[in-house]
Amino acid sequence: MSEDWRDNPKLEGIDQNKLDMLQKLAQQGSTKSASDLLPFLMGAAAQGKKGGLKFSPQEISTIIEVIKMGKSPEEVQRLDKVISLMKMIR
Repeated sequence: MSEDWRDNPKLEGIDQNKLDMLQKLAQQGSTKSASDLLPFLMGAAAQGKKGGLKFSPQEISTIIEVIKMGKSPEEVQRLDKVISLMKMIR
């Protein structure tokens, strides 16, 4: 994932440390298969919590919305599926 998404004005109110962590996750996650993506994201979420990073529901919604921009319908569907699975696990 390129860093262009970080320039989206909707992200202006989100802490830079959170955006840095998301960029790092995006780079690491880009090589994961669909079956490996959910465990990877769950591990990353746990690691973020340990590090004191907490995202508000609004931040999460905004980030997801921005990440979906410019994606193919198949990619958006895959993201929606992973997000749904994460919500069920939490």
